Amino acid sequence: MATPPTGDITERLLAIRAGDREALNLLIPLVYERLHAMAHARLGGRRAGASLDTTALVHEAYLRLVDQSRAEWKDRQHFFAVAATAMRQIVVDRARRRGAGKRGAGVRPELLDDAPAVDARLDEILAIDEALKALGGLSERLVKMVELRFFAGLSIEETAQVMDLDPRTVNRDWRVARALLFRALSGNAAG
Repeated sequence: MATPPTGDITERLLAIRAGDREALNLLIPLVYERLHAMAHARLGGRRAGASLDTTALVHEAYLRLVDQSRAEWKDRQHFFAVAATAMRQIVVDRARRRGAGKRGAGVRPELLDDAPAVDARLDEILAIDEALKALGGLSERLVKMVELRFFAGLSIEETAQVMDLDPRTVNRDWRVARALLFRALSGNAAG
């Protein structure tokens, strides 16, 4: 399927914001493929029978996105940034429900490599979430970047587009975020 023009997505989002219910039906085919790619990047390589698969993550994220009665998406980039946050919340909520043991015990900081880890253990997901909360006190922009890169599986270039930043800035900030998270996760693993 060819990627729809970005204006089509933005137009549908603005129409939904204005109260056009039909625009929601027209949005689904425009964003589904991208949401599926984001979920696949996050969950690819999971074993058959895993509790959360790509399709389930897409459907849960989409339901959360369209169920927001006051959603005011500015444009396509904003929509996909919110989708990345929703995917993070779903994965973390699922990990919490599955009763992960000690948070951070045995966490592998290399989990935040350039290629997002795809089969992180539950305690790792929870430890990363805690580290992101701490990082949020320093920089919400870095948190958003990690959500887009790690939880949504976006590339440096895609992240730059979504965040309306230069790819060099994203690359530099990504290195900073990884270093700060490495330090936080190493502290959790040692404590």
